[in-house]
Amino acid sequence: MNGTPPSARRHAPDWVILAIACVAQFMVVLDVSVVNVALPSIGRDLHYSATGLQWVVNAYVLTFAGFLLLGGRAADIFGRRRVYLFGMALFVGASLLGGLAQNSAWLTAARAAQGIGGAFLSPATLTIIVTTFTGTRLPRALGAWSAVAGAGGAVGSILGGILTAELSWRWVLFINVPIGAVALVAALVYLPELRRTGPRPRLDVAGAITVTAGLATLAYAIVSTDVYPWGSARTLVTLAIAAALLGVFVFLQLRVASEPLVPLRLFRSRSVSGSNIVMFLVGAAFFSMWYFLSLYMQNVLGFSALRTGMAFVPMALAIVVGAQTSSRLLSRTGVRPLLFVGTLLATVGFLWLSQIQATSGYWNAVFGPGTAIALALGLLFTPLAHAATAGVDQREAGLASGVLNTSRQVGGSIGLAALATVATAQAKAVLTSHTVSSVDAALAHGYARAFTVAAALTLVAFVAAFIVPRPGHLGAESPAEAPAEGMAAPPLGSEAA
Repeated sequence: MNGTPPSARRHAPDWVILAIACVAQFMVVLDVSVVNVALPSIGRDLHYSATGLQWVVNAYVLTFAGFLLLGGRAADIFGRRRVYLFGMALFVGASLLGGLAQNSAWLTAARAAQGIGGAFLSPATLTIIVTTFTGTRLPRALGAWSAVAGAGGAVGSILGGILTAELSWRWVLFINVPIGAVALVAALVYLPELRRTGPRPRLDVAGAITVTAGLATLAYAIVSTDVYPWGSARTLVTLAIAAALLGVFVFLQLRVASEPLVPLRLFRSRSVSGSNIVMFLVGAAFFSMWYFLSLYMQNVLGFSALRTGMAFVPMALAIVVGAQTSSRLLSRTGVRPLLFVGTLLATVGFLWLSQIQATSGYWNAVFGPGTAIALALGLLFTPLAHAATAGVDQREAGLASGVLNTSRQVGGSIGLAALATVATAQAKAVLTSHTVSSVDAALAHGYARAFTVAAALTLVAFVAAFIVPRPGHLGAESPAEAPAEGMAAPPLGSEAA
């Protein structure tokens, strides 16, 4: 073990170490959702196109997902303190640059850098907790960390509304700077170093770069179809590049990397593969709800940013209720019944939400279905996490959890790219055909079509849940081959993003 000078390691109360970890995790999770309410203002100020606006979300999520497992390995190999400081410095610097952005390319690049910082920062926070607290203190510390992670997602929409309404959209990014600066100083003074001794396994940097580049290229190809049709040479070439990059990633994982970013042998387990398929589809559908509802309430219903943020409060509470309910029911019902109920409830909610019109109101068209969908999201988190780690060697449980979180983020990115294109195409179609006479009505039609597709995705997730073994069979499969020491990447907290 290596560390900081003795003076820097003295007199660090447990609550200080816990606060250092929790503040960082709160920031990382918050930044997935805090921009949602600010999207209309960002789009107007920086002249994003209707489909280009989703890159404010996707630039962060894609790089976060692509580098997440790499960040988990780095925290173990290079030390929790060093990786925490690197991740926090990058996250804060990118937040400052994003807040100063003068055009869409500038902000998109800053959000991508934020995602990389978050991917290193978030795993380091959990490493700090599990290496600092022992015995009965560990469950309490993990409970606080999980609660803060959940609160970050729930608070994001509300805080985003307040900052956008009272200051400007730039403050949804600037707010990270003073908080992050305090966390950096606290980590420098109080956080001791802990890292592995002896030979260091190699980081799969090439894997992280190729999977992130491949997914970003795929999302770009999908988004560009509003200008270049699916059969056009440009779209086909872009899709081919994405496929090539993802193919290289798979080759690296199977044949080249001594410590692969994603050991594909994990997916031999029905429980692991089934839960990741369901999570991918769930992420694709649920990311769209927050994105399109924020745009619908502000662009069509005329809500202010503050009112929009407050409108998300019941949904944030519903996620908490759903998560608490499923955690209590899991031991009685098993995984599959909760997956069936959650995906079906989400399907009903999205179909209900697809009935929105320009003349609809919050209480009769948004509150009910939005709350039902959020409740379903909460119901699904715990059983999916349980299924993703069942039948896996205990030493790979953290890695399996990290893969599940990556599936959620990747599903959200690709799903949002596809649904943003669907919504824009539908809005343009009804305007061109003179089916509607106002832009508001056209936008409502576009959002409604996106919610219909989201309902189809959650229905497919319901079918995919049958892949997960029945109750009593989750742990029956042979555990995957044990990894090299230190491979596991810690799981992330759930966020309402």
